[in-house]
Amino acid sequence: MIYPIVAYGDPILKKPASDIEKGSVDVKKLSDDMFETMYASHGVGLAGPQINKSLRIFVADGSGLDESLTDFKKTFINPEILIESEEEWEYEEGCLSIPGIRSTVTRPESIKVKYFDTDWNEHIEEYDGIAARIFQHEYDHLEGILFVDYMSGLRKNLLKGKLSNISKGKVTVDYKMKFPVRK
Repeated sequence: MIYPIVAYGDPILKKPASDIEKGSVDVKKLSDDMFETMYASHGVGLAGPQINKSLRIFVADGSGLDESLTDFKKTFINPEILIESEEEWEYEEGCLSIPGIRSTVTRPESIKVKYFDTDWNEHIEEYDGIAARIFQHEYDHLEGILFVDYMSGLRKNLLKGKLSNISKGKVTVDYKMKFPVRK
């Protein structure tokens, strides 16, 4: 099942997501649906809040982004960042919920994380480079943080009109989107 992507301005994107209790959600079906939605939207990661589910789950597949990420197709359930490196690096990011806008974001270069897979096996792994970046970007979604939140006030002010248009549904994309309901 392909879900619509929740657009910038929807309150669910700014709310911390809830942990998933084992057995409360069919995480294998949800994961499959999230991968299907992500691929249909041409993304490399997708978090629960982006499909209107305030759950601590995200999927990622960086294989199309970098040759070193051929084994980086994973589902992360109830993830935690355990350690972040002091070394940081800048990289331009975008987001399916904020189409047409990209910005440079500074993040830790490497991280150590803990998460569960769809069989509820616990993993503790270390990522660096693009894999760490994808993880951190999607993890932020679970915390109610968007990449535009890292922009300077001036930069965000310059994009105010574009961000407003996205939240009003005035954007053209080749995937289904869910726009905030205006009162």
